[in-house]
Amino acid sequence: MQRAARHLILLLASLAFLCWGQAEAVLMARTTPDLKWAYVPLADGFDFPVGKPNGDGYYKSRGLRLATPRHMGEDWNGEAGGNTDLGAPVYTIGTGLVTYAADARGRWGKVVIVRHAFREPKTRKVLCCQTLYAHLDRIDVKVGQLVKRGAQIGTIGNNHGMFTAHLHAELHFNILANCGQQGIPKTASNYGNLTNFIRYYRRLTPESKYVKLPIGCFLPYKDTEGL
Repeated sequence: MQRAARHLILLLASLAFLCWGQAEAVLMARTTPDLKWAYVPLADGFDFPVGKPNGDGYYKSRGLRLATPRHMGEDWNGEAGGNTDLGAPVYTIGTGLVTYAADARGRWGKVVIVRHAFREPKTRKVLCCQTLYAHLDRIDVKVGQLVKRGAQIGTIGNNHGMFTAHLHAELHFNILANCGQQGIPKTASNYGNLTNFIRYYRRLTPESKYVKLPIGCFLPYKDTEGL
């Protein structure tokens, strides 16, 4: 009986997610009672975080560099240069769960982190990763919210005038990494090449299925917290 009820809940959640785009409503993730897991739809592919879906009108000014001087993600700038892209939309690269949405201050500014589940085409295993979007001018989502691929999560900023406007985006294979980078080794097993990842997993087979993503593991950064 409990198993049937659980399947019914997941079916209703899937239907809500399918209808969500039409209603444009905020859909919050359902969690397990112990708050260690959240039910999240599998990603059906990944697009670029600016100029969706292909990054039109933008260029990558800096990429991932794991050696010193390190740069743990990619910087995306508008082709017109300067602050011409200030306030332009930033999109989640794929369907997922917002696990952080706050002003981290310092050199980060406003940050959104989205956690994704996707099926690896070759092994058929469900894998987990997350993407970080920093220096935002505005945050348009909240912690615990489910977002679809291409949904606007904020706008490009300049971290309160510290930088020329651009998006700093990171790919984390280790979901313990966040804007604090608290002791996480700067290796390819923890930080990925975002552009290569998007191109490789550009289109995945759609599945009307929810899977459990781990939550409750966010390492607090200064006085901000996430899932």
